[in-house]
Amino acid sequence: MQKWECPCGYVYDPAEGDVENGVDPGTAWENLPDGWVCPVCGAEKDAFWKYDG
Repeated sequence: MQKWECPCGYVYDPAEGDVENGVDPGTAWENLPDGWVCPVCGAEKDAFWKYDG
């Protein structure tokens, strides 16, 4: 599954999810809940880009 990077450097990895914020491992980017934001800086999803690192 595709990873996504925030301008602050946080990388959302679907394999890991964001358990601390209620996102289970295996949750694809397009299935993140409405209102989910970067857990580091609070940026909204539209600030992220596809991670190619």
